[in-house]
Amino acid sequence: MTALVLSLTGAALVLAVLAWVPRSGSNLQIVISGVMLACLAAVGVLLLAGHGVDGWAERWWNILLLLAGALAVTGGGPLTTSVMALADRRSTRAQSTQKAGEVLRGGALIGALERMAIYASLVSGWPEGIAVVLAIKGLARYPELRSPDQPASVTPQAVAERFIIGTFSSVLWAVACAGLLRSH
Repeated sequence: MTALVLSLTGAALVLAVLAWVPRSGSNLQIVISGVMLACLAAVGVLLLAGHGVDGWAERWWNILLLLAGALAVTGGGPLTTSVMALADRRSTRAQSTQKAGEVLRGGALIGALERMAIYASLVSGWPEGIAVVLAIKGLARYPELRSPDQPASVTPQAVAERFIIGTFSSVLWAVACAGLLRSH
């Protein structure tokens, strides 16, 4: 069971890296992200069906720690852009969350740092870290969310929607990855 869990987690990490190759929000990226999510779900089911990580040799737990951490940081970006692309399917150009990315610059890097901080805080047993990370992000982004100087080509609602969708999908992904290690 340990080998299967590590293999599926490793496969999800490979898919996470591959998901960065296609155009952001493309159908191929959405499919790869979906398969990556399915791998993570399968790992979760295996851990829940068994005894979680209880009884694992420390070296195997450490490998899962590293794989899940890399997956949390790497896989969250393509997954988040896939979720936003799915949300945009019936939006007009001015309501597009992709267009709103012009206002909320640096989202990919901020998201990666956010997922790393959330993953680290959960794995270390400090869930309050999620509140700290979200408070910092919210305070830092507040001026951009409320700025009247946004381009005419994007609505304020699209900017707020991008912030909310991006934050929620990114945080949930990091929490799910950290949950693998807390499964006992």
